[in-house]
Amino acid sequence: MTWFILALLSAVFAALTSILAKIGIDGVPSNLATAVRTVVVVIMAWGMVFLTNTQSGILEISRKSWLFLILSGLATGASWLCYYKALQLGEASKIVPIDKLSTVITIVLAFVFLHEAFTYKSLIGCILITAGTLIMVL
Repeated sequence: MTWFILALLSAVFAALTSILAKIGIDGVPSNLATAVRTVVVVIMAWGMVFLTNTQSGILEISRKSWLFLILSGLATGASWLCYYKALQLGEASKIVPIDKLSTVITIVLAFVFLHEAFTYKSLIGCILITAGTLIMVL
């Protein structure tokens, strides 16, 4: 049940991120805003590493994990740059639902690359999320 509470908190913080970012980027270039946000995230993440005394684990990270963590970081950076630019140009109430199509894309990619189950329930959920997104943005 802990994973559910953490996932729910993640959704709440992601929602706050969108609203706070939309307010914060007023008059600030989107790339600069993304860089500021990134510095804050880096400081917070390393703070948690030192707070939990897990910094010694960095020497145990495999080459494969390094590669995929770096690629994940690049994907995160690209996502944030696009997201902040979109927030600067459009309405948060339309951008956020489109951004959340990442749920559908993740489910499909998890099926293709991670061989996770894709059930009728998953299919119906993906269709409903996509339809809901279209309804919200049109």
